[in-house]
Parts: sequence; C-alpha cells; structure tokens
Amino acid sequence: MPATGKPLQPGRLRKRAEFLAVRRGDKRRGRFFLLEVLDRGDANAPRVGFTVTKKVGNAVVRNRVRRRLKEAVRVHAAGDMLPGSDYVIVGREDVLTAPFAEIGTELSRRLRKAR
Repeated sequence: MPATGKPLQPGRLRKRAEFLAVRRGDKRRGRFFLLEVLDRGDANAPRVGFTVTKKVGNAVVRNRVRRRLKEAVRVHAAGDMLPGSDYVIVGREDVLTAPFAEIGTELSRRLRKAR
C-alpha cells in the first residue's frame, strides 16, 4: 500500500506474451469467469488483463462482458489484488445476467482465495 493508505490501482496487461505468461500460474474457476494468477516476484503494482472468447457471442456482447468485469475490478476488487501479481480474467456469458454486486463479491472472493 502506498503512503496514502489507498491500495495501488492495478496496471493493465496489454501484450499477448504477458497474457500467455499468466497461463502458467494458478487457475481459479468461478461461475462468472476464470481467474488466472501469476506471482511475478516483485513489489510493483498488480496488473490485470481481460479476455472474452468468441464462444460468448459477437463483439458487442463480448465488450459488454469485458466492461462489466473491468468495473467490478475497479469498484470491488482492486484492493484485493496483491502487489507483484498478474491477473487474467476470462469472462463468461453469465456476467451479463448476474447482479453487479454478486460479480464483485465473487471476484473479491476468488482474488483472496490463495492468501
């Protein structure tokens, strides 16, 4: 935690190689998403990446799933991410119909699971 007392906002994973590296880590399956976690072994801010496969639907549907997951991380789960870790969240179609609070709760619970 920085000197201000607020948790670090997670950075973003952007390159394909970064996403592939996280696949070597721990996998936590949930109803709304698959969470992949990799400990980088440093003390830098956590990083997060989002992906939604074409099985979920067309581009409009996939983007809606991704937007809901991004907001859930921002509002509910950013403080649960450990420094020095990378996270990839693979969204599922159930994210669209679930209550937003339930998505955030599930995400926080999955992030804290390995502590």
